[in-house]
Formats: sequence, C-alpha cells, structure tokens
Amino acid sequence: MAHLVLPTETALSPDGVEDCLARVRAAGFRAVVTSPLAPDAARPFLDAGLATREELHLLVHRLRGVPRTGGDGRVTSRGWRGDRAAVLDLDARSFSPAWHLGASGLREALTATPRVRFRVVRPGSDPRPVAYAITGQAGSHGYLQRLAVDPAARRHGFGRALVHDALRWLRRHGARRCLVNTQSDNRDALRLYESCRFERLPSGLAVLGAEL
Repeated sequence: MAHLVLPTETALSPDGVEDCLARVRAAGFRAVVTSPLAPDAARPFLDAGLATREELHLLVHRLRGVPRTGGDGRVTSRGWRGDRAAVLDLDARSFSPAWHLGASGLREALTATPRVRFRVVRPGSDPRPVAYAITGQAGSHGYLQRLAVDPAARRHGFGRALVHDALRWLRRHGARRCLVNTQSDNRDALRLYESCRFERLPSGLAVLGAEL
C-alpha cells in the first residue's frame, strides 16, 4: 500500500484539499497523512473527510532562565553527514514506525529553516551517537524539530543536555521563543520538556489521515 504525506505549509481551502486528494488518488496512492496541524489549519481537511490519527501537545519556551552551561556534565558535539546513518538507526529505535524520520525526513529537517543546528551525544570514546537533536530558527522563532535518545541510553541526561544546548543556541542568535511538539501519550518527553521550563499551549496539534 502506497502512502503520501500531504504538504501543509500553506493554508488550503476545502476545494484545494479535495483537488489534492483527487490528484494523489489518480497517482496511485492509497493513503494520505498530514503533517501536524493547528485547529484552524485542520478544519478543511476534516471537512474533506480526513480523520484525526494522532493528537500532539504543543509547547513553548520563552527563552528566559536558560542555563548558561550544560550543568549536567553531558557534552554535545556537532552532527556530521557521516553520522546520519547511525542517527536514523537510533531514531527508528526511539519512535513507533509511523513516526520514523527516514532519510528524506532527516534531509527535510536539516533544511526546513534558514538556520539549523544538528547536535549529537557520543558517550565516552564511542564515536556512535546515542542521542541527537535538530533545532531550527526562522527570525524570532525557534523550533526543536527532532530529539531522540536511544532507548538503551535513556535516564542519563542526554536528552536534557540536547534541549539546553538548543535553547542556548536559539537565545544566542536572537530568537524569542522555541516551539516543540510531542505525542500526547509520550509522557517521558512531556516530562522532560516541562522540566526544562517549556509550557503547554492551550491548543495542540493533530495529524490527520485517510484511506483513499
């Protein structure tokens, strides 16, 4: 069964959604899935018959009270092109199949914003990353686009070190706030973000989908 993720960077009218669905159906796709959508942006998709596949929490950090140093002894380092295969492997171990990033998703995350930071954690002398984060900045807005820690390396502060690194980098480059989303049932991620002073916004996001 072929699947297509619908691009949703621009607002679509109900007629635009119907036209898009007709085109992908004619191209042989059997299912469509949107990127995370705010309530207003989701409305025309819901009107076209798509249903909510997953609900997400949306959180914001105002970039105040960010630790000046890591404070937890964990060191992050630059992620290189040669790290991408290992990063995708740990990403696949960190998320359910529907949320796997894949090579194309990783490339998109690294080019989605004018400024980007790709950081990894390599414990000890092992060159293989056990955690990574991609942070983007567009003007005054920052986005913690992806954060993953290998399940075998959790509870050691690696995720927190990457979050703090991202926040310091954004503040240093003039951002005013940082946004992140996480699945509603990912309690560990939610606990981490809130402990780093992210605040939940009243309206979350939703991923919509439909079989064609």
